[in-house]
Amino acid sequence: MNAQIPSSHLDLLTRPIHGVLTTMMPDGQPQSSLVWCDYDRECARVNTTLERQKGRNLQNNPKVSLLIVDPADTSRFIGIRGNAELVQTDAISHLDQITRQYTTHPQYYGYIYPCEQQERETRVICRIHATKITLDAIHK
Repeated sequence: MNAQIPSSHLDLLTRPIHGVLTTMMPDGQPQSSLVWCDYDRECARVNTTLERQKGRNLQNNPKVSLLIVDPADTSRFIGIRGNAELVQTDAISHLDQITRQYTTHPQYYGYIYPCEQQERETRVICRIHATKITLDAIHK
């Protein structure tokens, strides 16, 4: 059973606000990346590739943390800890959807990265099944 994202902080996942995704390196050290994120009514989601460090880390250890801080009020945040589910189905269409949300571009490949890059990457949606939600104390 997933921990539920409270409605008071749901906007942090539905607005184009960058998050910090932390995965675990094989040696146990944390590795953090600035990411685009969204929400599918059950899980926070991040799009990545299996070839990038975070993708390799998630294949070895699904434990993950996502921190999103409200840029309009930096004392307001949500921290989501949980387990990653990596889904290849519809990963490119999801990537294009969040590209339109975060940028003025119609799609990722051909605008953010060259089209040829798509052939060298395995795109996945990282669905975070939340086991722990942490909110700021002020805005609970």
